[in-house]
Amino acid sequence: MGKLYKPLMSLEEALEALRNAVDASPRGTESIPVSEALGRVLAEDVVARMDVPPFDKSIVDGYAVRAEDTFGAFETNPLRLRFVGEVRVGEKPRVSVGPGEAAYVSTGAPLPDGADAVVMLEWTERGDGEVVVYRSVSPWENVMRKGSDIRAGSKPLKAGTVLGPRQLGVLSALGFTEVEVFRRPRVAVLSTGDELAEPGKPLSYGMVYDVNSTTLSTYAEKCGAESLVLGVAGDRPDEIRRMLLRGLETADVVVVSGGASVGVRDYMKDVVKSLGAPGMVVDGVRIKPGKPTMVAVVDGKPVFCLPGHPTSALMTFHVFVAPILRAMAGLPNTAGKTVQARLSRRVISETGRRLFQPVKLLEDGAAEPIFKGSGAVTSLSEADGFVIVPEDVRMLPEGSEVKVHLFEGW
Repeated sequence: MGKLYKPLMSLEEALEALRNAVDASPRGTESIPVSEALGRVLAEDVVARMDVPPFDKSIVDGYAVRAEDTFGAFETNPLRLRFVGEVRVGEKPRVSVGPGEAAYVSTGAPLPDGADAVVMLEWTERGDGEVVVYRSVSPWENVMRKGSDIRAGSKPLKAGTVLGPRQLGVLSALGFTEVEVFRRPRVAVLSTGDELAEPGKPLSYGMVYDVNSTTLSTYAEKCGAESLVLGVAGDRPDEIRRMLLRGLETADVVVVSGGASVGVRDYMKDVVKSLGAPGMVVDGVRIKPGKPTMVAVVDGKPVFCLPGHPTSALMTFHVFVAPILRAMAGLPNTAGKTVQARLSRRVISETGRRLFQPVKLLEDGAAEPIFKGSGAVTSLSEADGFVIVPEDVRMLPEGSEVKVHLFEGW
């Protein structure tokens, strides 16, 4: 008599099989407007085409001078310089500063020829054709030198940089209107189950609204991807297959939830096997939640088959899908932050399966396990992170020191 169930993969075996079967490199590049590049990843080094600032400029309102003409000036021994004019922001200086002379400059205005410092306005007085200086300045004091921020020909931003507001500011300072970034991978998301209704539609008795389309598609976008929600398929193999093929035609990655367990109406395994080669690479993993997780590869595109329960779907997405999407988007593969805490209650696990236990962090530094089951939609919304219980550990007692993997990194 043969075995009823085939052995499940360990988490490490499943991840290794996934790495060997899926090319997770970025899916090409594209040039987009800088104004639309927030959160995108640079595909090439940015080479500065100019100095920033492009000229020596004043960083205060005051008088441009030759520093040596102010030496010895203080409140009880002011010096007098001849006023020769002024330079305003955005103007090319029409005056120059010679020995014993001063020109008014606004903050951000170019320094006139001959000047090498600026005396702050509050340390001066303006008289009839002259400027009285009550404090000396050193060479280049209150001046931002040409190219002191960015030198022409330098590379202020490297390939792989995630573009935030500060990086976009650098691009704007250099005059860039377009930037080359990695293309965002496209993810098709499908939910399955006769019991599912799309939010907004009437809910018949015995049915529930589809949660996973929203949570998984938005999580995909948080991983740097574009999402395409395919909708809900009933428990009919032909309908599931048709929608999966649509996803494979239009996306780089397909994520489907539901239909992956051993119930009599769970046809997902047979459907996925019929899609193409090389086919199934992961078929069940020794983890909880997420034991029935399957992964197939069809013509180089991964198809992730996740459990239908919302908590199980999100946790397995975090473990299997998120690292692949981040790599395809050119983002660093980070598992997020961790903190040390102690358990406020014991956690009982199932020997032979690695447990991902959601926890809530309390003000006293404790981690409170959340026991609502994988079918509860609020399990993860109330949690700050999760604790991993190894396969060979049956119980973590109350007060155990644990490492909490924070969801902040998602």
